[in-house]
Amino acid sequence: YIKTLETRDISLAHSMIPLGSCTMKLNAAVELMPLSWSQWNSVHPFAPAYQVEGYMQLIKDLEHDLSVITGLDACSLQPNSGASGEYAGLTVIRSWQKENGQEHRNIALIPSSAHGTNPASAAMAGLDIIIVGCDEQGNIDIEELREKASQYKDSLSCMMITYPSTHGVFEPAIREICDIVHQNGGLVYIDGANMNAQVGITNPGILGADVCHLNLHKTFSMPHGGGGPGVGPICCTKELAPYLPGHPLVDCGGGKTVAATPYGFPLLLPITYGYIKLLGRDGLRRVSEYAIMNANYLSKKLAPAYTTLYCGENGLVAHECILDLRHFGKTYGADANDVAKRLMDYGFHAPTLSFPVHDTLMVEPTESESREELDRFADAMLSILEECKSLAENNGSSGTPEDNLLKNAPHTAFEVCSDNWTHPYSREKAAYPLPWIVPHKFWPPVTRVDNGYGDRNLVCCSINR
Repeated sequence: YIKTLETRDISLAHSMIPLGSCTMKLNAAVELMPLSWSQWNSVHPFAPAYQVEGYMQLIKDLEHDLSVITGLDACSLQPNSGASGEYAGLTVIRSWQKENGQEHRNIALIPSSAHGTNPASAAMAGLDIIIVGCDEQGNIDIEELREKASQYKDSLSCMMITYPSTHGVFEPAIREICDIVHQNGGLVYIDGANMNAQVGITNPGILGADVCHLNLHKTFSMPHGGGGPGVGPICCTKELAPYLPGHPLVDCGGGKTVAATPYGFPLLLPITYGYIKLLGRDGLRRVSEYAIMNANYLSKKLAPAYTTLYCGENGLVAHECILDLRHFGKTYGADANDVAKRLMDYGFHAPTLSFPVHDTLMVEPTESESREELDRFADAMLSILEECKSLAENNGSSGTPEDNLLKNAPHTAFEVCSDNWTHPYSREKAAYPLPWIVPHKFWPPVTRVDNGYGDRNLVCCSINR
């Protein structure tokens, strides 16, 4: 049953997975090997420390390495996900403030471009959320931040910032942003979701962070499979270190417990340990450089056919780019959702759809992809644009406004092989729109689903067919 499900799911073995803000990089087999070793996978999470000295050494070494990478002083591996790391980091801030007579500080400033988990984590930590807007370039509005930080200076707890931003740009004023928060009595929490563009180049400590979390399943090569398991360690300054997550049964910190076990999910830690040790200092920096280069290559390769919504002052992006498709619905009669679905027929997982801006596609190629794979993705996007133009011209090549390649995508093998083919376009255009797809075809297991309905309702179906 599990193998059947696996064969129906696209993976990096088939093509790039360009999900923006997800960092779907290669999970190298050599890093995953320890998962099968009994020395690691047969250890009870509450085994006495003297019986697992090797494991404890790995944990301490990894905590040290992550502290160095982030430019901070201390680390906890306890949080079991990025969102759990956010919550843990905020509890560290709140515990320090309580200890220092600042328990009344209950305001969290969060940019409008933030991940949805940021306000959710802040609310769970008992904070009231004040949104700070962004300017036309996708950067935090400095004047609005200055105004709100001053307005709430007596109750400002912290600001949560993602760097590079979720808009795919390096905030040029990041240090000024951190200074403004500190000057008004708050602490700075940096969301490490986009750390793949920082490692070896800069770090949260240099930027001015007091605490940050890392997504080991993003930046540090752990698998995303099945929605987890994840590891979201937090790193902080020495002032906050005494308040890192603790545990009632094991002496591992002085703060609140955020997971069932003292060191989170230790079985996964050898993956990141191996990733860091195999790459080394120079290799980790090259990863960030290649990730940024690949994103900019795609952004430029797709221009001017597709406009990148936000760029930095130098016209470049960070490690991901947001393609602006907001005009597609009115211009071509096919919107960003249709383009995302059609990409499946070309053998690609869809990019992140309509986040953080509605009717856009956020593309993050990561450092793992070759130029040839990036070119294939660009060819697919440009081919889909031609299909959109054909649809707008109503020349019949892509079908009719009601029955066309985009609105019907993706096309399954069952549909294409059916005796009953009623569409006005050919089966070949549906399944093999470009020649290079023929030897690499990955068939979507199901045709189009209603995204909104699926998000709100549990839907079960048989996989026998």
